Amino acid sequence: MSGLRLWPEVCVAAGIAVSPFYGEDFYCEIPRSFRHLSFYIFDRDVFRRDSIIGKVAIQKEDLQKYHNRDTWFQLQHVDADSEVQGKVHLEMRLSEVITDTGVVCHKLATRIFECQGLPIVNGQCDPYATVTLAGPYRSEAKKTKVKKKTNNPQFDEVFYFEVTRPCSYSKKSHFDFEEEDVDKLEIRVDLWNASNLKFGDEFLGELRIPLKVLRRSSSYEAWYFLQPRDNGSKSLKPGDLGSLRLNVVYTEDHVFSSDYYSPLRDLLLKSADVEPVSASAAHILGEVCREKQEAAIPLVRLFLHYGKIVPFISAIANAEVERTQDPNTIFRGNSLTSKCIDETMKLAGMHYLHVTLKPIIEEICQSHKSCEIDPVKLKDGENLENNMESLRQYVDRIFNVISKSGVSCPTVMCDIFFSLRESAAKRFQDDLDVRYTAVSSFIFLRFFAPAILSPNLFQLTPHHTDPQTSRTLTLISKTIQTLGSLSKSKSASFKESYMATFYEFFNEQKYADAVKNFLDLISSSGRRDHKSTEQPILLKEGFMIKRAQGRKRFGMKNFKKRWFRLTNHEFTYQKSKGDQPLYSIPIENILAVEKLEEESFKMKNMFQVIQPERALYIQANNCVEAKDWIDILTKVSQCNKKRLTVYHPSAYLNGHWLCCKASSDSAPGCTPCTGGLPANIQLDIDGDRETERIYSLFNLYMNKMEKMQEACGSKSVYDGPEQEEYSTFIIDDPQETYKTLKQIIAGVGTLEQEHAQYKRDKFKKTKYGSQEHPIGDKSFQSYIRQQSEISTHSI
Repeated sequence: MSGLRLWPEVCVAAGIAVSPFYGEDFYCEIPRSFRHLSFYIFDRDVFRRDSIIGKVAIQKEDLQKYHNRDTWFQLQHVDADSEVQGKVHLEMRLSEVITDTGVVCHKLATRIFECQGLPIVNGQCDPYATVTLAGPYRSEAKKTKVKKKTNNPQFDEVFYFEVTRPCSYSKKSHFDFEEEDVDKLEIRVDLWNASNLKFGDEFLGELRIPLKVLRRSSSYEAWYFLQPRDNGSKSLKPGDLGSLRLNVVYTEDHVFSSDYYSPLRDLLLKSADVEPVSASAAHILGEVCREKQEAAIPLVRLFLHYGKIVPFISAIANAEVERTQDPNTIFRGNSLTSKCIDETMKLAGMHYLHVTLKPIIEEICQSHKSCEIDPVKLKDGENLENNMESLRQYVDRIFNVISKSGVSCPTVMCDIFFSLRESAAKRFQDDLDVRYTAVSSFIFLRFFAPAILSPNLFQLTPHHTDPQTSRTLTLISKTIQTLGSLSKSKSASFKESYMATFYEFFNEQKYADAVKNFLDLISSSGRRDHKSTEQPILLKEGFMIKRAQGRKRFGMKNFKKRWFRLTNHEFTYQKSKGDQPLYSIPIENILAVEKLEEESFKMKNMFQVIQPERALYIQANNCVEAKDWIDILTKVSQCNKKRLTVYHPSAYLNGHWLCCKASSDSAPGCTPCTGGLPANIQLDIDGDRETERIYSLFNLYMNKMEKMQEACGSKSVYDGPEQEEYSTFIIDDPQETYKTLKQIIAGVGTLEQEHAQYKRDKFKKTKYGSQEHPIGDKSFQSYIRQQSEISTHSI
């Protein structure tokens, strides 16, 4: 598997000297068989037309040379003759032919079997090939048929050329003719796209094969990579087009079958159970990696794949909270915890983000309303009050969609937020707001606000926004971030006076209450730990009408108005607000929450809360209220292990179910449950690939792991101040940490031996010129040289 990420900056000299800085990250998967990684620089004119300036093309074998290093690359000229890709399979055969006069001469048969991976030009590819026997004094060309609408053409055509004069023949060597001819004759194959345009056919690539390859054998068959042809552009000075600064991080992993990774994978997956968690394999990876993000990406994907992300993040978050001294700085650093939560939100929360924000972001991008509120930046004709009102409306709408989106928040995120809330509240018991700020520091500051600020990075928009829209989104993001932070003096948190003035619109208690209600909902978990000290969180309450459940053998099953109250622990009702509950349903006993068909009781806006023994039928005041109750009850109960997959959409009356007419009141449901909200979005993750990536990181930072081992030994025998070189490591239990390090190093060593054996076997089996490694594959040539050096060194 291969992948890369990039940070580009460009310095272009094209008419006007400009030096734009982009500073953007791009993560992408790339096919293992690529030859060049190319970057194209375009110029967009006032009519939004793009013209190409130049390109940077990095060969595959050179990527490691530039790995994770800021490098300036000269832009190259771009033309059709240099833009080639694809490969050709051909065979050449030299045979003896007896002429009519009885003289023996030689003829060359060149067979073009097929091509693969040709480029598609202007949406079409109708390729054909020309085969030329070329030398100093001759040039004889022949052409294949055109193959329509394919970039993988099957030609299977043979072309014959006479290559020797009769007098040059010798029985000692059938290839014994004039040396000057041998050295200079070659077969050239050119691939073309048959175009209907007036500019002629497009060149797709060429290859040149000297006839010297037939010295050892009369036949030769191989795959070749197509090559560009010289078009005279080398006369351009390298610096004429400008340069591009890139930081390319390129990784390529060979993934074995799952059983190879069992020891290392098992060691990683039990990290949440290790005491202390700083002695676990996953935490150690975060300690030795140069950047926490490096460790967080594969760790999160691995733990998500095996359903262990919540206990792992809970463990490392709790350890970080214990080390935090000031509640105002909780989760504010770039720690392993914060990076893992960021990555989890990015993976599990992307669908939630799109459902919540995409419609309003698209509207803002399309409307192009001016919302500039900085008096210094106002354009002629713009009105400050109008702009401020437009911005206020946008902020209000986005705040409302966010604060009402709690029921859509993915379960895995809710469970993580629940553990953050618990840890923070337990650590800082005197600070009543820390249970909120611990969650808002992620959901607002690191999830919603960045997505509003740069929607293209979160796939909310297909392209960068224009400068005016970008400014609007920046102002909205700042305001939403401040609203979500629940800081004591919000206006003072703005450096700009105009932002402080604008924020006065939102200095109302209703906004703080809405934020707290939202945070309460997304940090309430159906997977409640009964040993938890957490107080029940009120999620919703209000009057509704319920039907008597018939818990008594006799009595009327009539309808009564009751005060309903939902917390993250239980669903209750009582006669009036503040009274003792008449009935309580623990959240874990809710098996489904579904609408009830109107025909059951001839009443609208009814729904049912299904329990193991019976269903509670409830009528809401209106359809909106009914939907809100169904959504929030589904949300808090969606992780219950015994949730139903089918239900009865109508009531059980007069000895049978109205929907399916079944007579038993315990008959299985007849209709699939709607499911309400998905408990989680399914992610396409390969656990073995992530374990291989983690192995590669451990192998890369082996020196730091050995240093950490030394630090454990030093800390065990010396209880004084730490040596400076060891102070960067978090080591709470030297003996446990050393034990884990020893296991990691052993597991990495075993995998390293397997990789070495795989490379040796591949080196023995692989043939240069095969379909997998065509001639012209410079990365494979480099690999052959490395393996030859390793083999020589081993001998």
